[in-house]
Amino acid sequence: MKMNYWLILGMTLSTSLLAQQVTNSPPPAPIETPVAAPAMTGAPAPAPATTNAPAAKAAKKKSAKKKSDKKAVAKKAPVSQLKTVPLVAGPAVVIASNVNVRGQARLKGEVVTRVTKEQSVVVIEEITRNSSGPDEPSAWAKILLPANVHVWANSSFIDPTNKVVAVKKLNVRSGPGENYSVLGLLHRGDPVTSIEAKGDWTKIEAPTNAYAFVAAQYLKQEAPAPMPSPAVPGEPAPTPVLVPEASAVAAAPSETLPVTAPTEMPILTNNAPVAPVVEEPLPKRIVSHEGFVRGMTSIQAPSRFVLVSPGDGQLIDYLHTTSPNLDLRRYKGMHIIVTGEEGLDDRWGNTPVIEIQKIQVLE
Repeated sequence: MKMNYWLILGMTLSTSLLAQQVTNSPPPAPIETPVAAPAMTGAPAPAPATTNAPAAKAAKKKSAKKKSDKKAVAKKAPVSQLKTVPLVAGPAVVIASNVNVRGQARLKGEVVTRVTKEQSVVVIEEITRNSSGPDEPSAWAKILLPANVHVWANSSFIDPTNKVVAVKKLNVRSGPGENYSVLGLLHRGDPVTSIEAKGDWTKIEAPTNAYAFVAAQYLKQEAPAPMPSPAVPGEPAPTPVLVPEASAVAAAPSETLPVTAPTEMPILTNNAPVAPVVEEPLPKRIVSHEGFVRGMTSIQAPSRFVLVSPGDGQLIDYLHTTSPNLDLRRYKGMHIIVTGEEGLDDRWGNTPVIEIQKIQVLE
């Protein structure tokens, strides 16, 4: 009986212990999602996504700008050598496209018409202005007004019946008003062909002496052929005489023997004799720079003309020349490439000056 009691009690205790272990089970560990390893296919792992979209756009714009700059360099304007001989009266050819023809020899003059490349014009004279602005040309060509360009005259000085000039002299202008430039002159009795009327002014056909102005740098003239000297009638042409070169005359032998100075013996010391040091001149610095020519008004400047950068207008070099045939006023306001010896001014150590050897004009 006692044996059965102890067996029942032992079974009850073991049952309660098992129940307590089941109910007090530890909490489950948190589940971590493992990072997927890249597949072993030899391909690189995908790059992490980026959110710097503006930076990518900026990089694209920068690369596009570089490409456009390279294209601009590839399409650089052609280079032509500018003549320095002034224009003379006679025909000339336009060497640029859409050149303005103005009522005055300055950039402030109103545009009367335009001429195109390869168009022929007639030069009356060349005018050089000393008071031109820093960026405007100094050399201007006074030309005959191109055909089919009309002028204006005050209607009160024209006889409405006979259509002739009724005063001694009558100015013709580029527009209907006294504030327009004078382009020519009519005299009493000159016929007038009216085109249209505007208030007190009449548009008429231009007289044959009407003129306008073009920057001389845009015109080209052919060099005149040398004129042969006229022969005197009845006399034969002179025959060139060849003068033989004088032969070298040998010096007469001297009766006395030349006296030679005694040669100084070098002083022997423990050290070897030191050869004299000969200072060789530094090589010239020949450079080429591109820029625009501007005028200077400072009397202390090394030159009246400077070369400035096409981009920001900063000073590159002062332009200097000793050639009497090179008039730098003809280059003012022009886009050029200058080649020469570059150095510093003696008075101002930080002032770059270039001694001009060659100038090329960019069209």
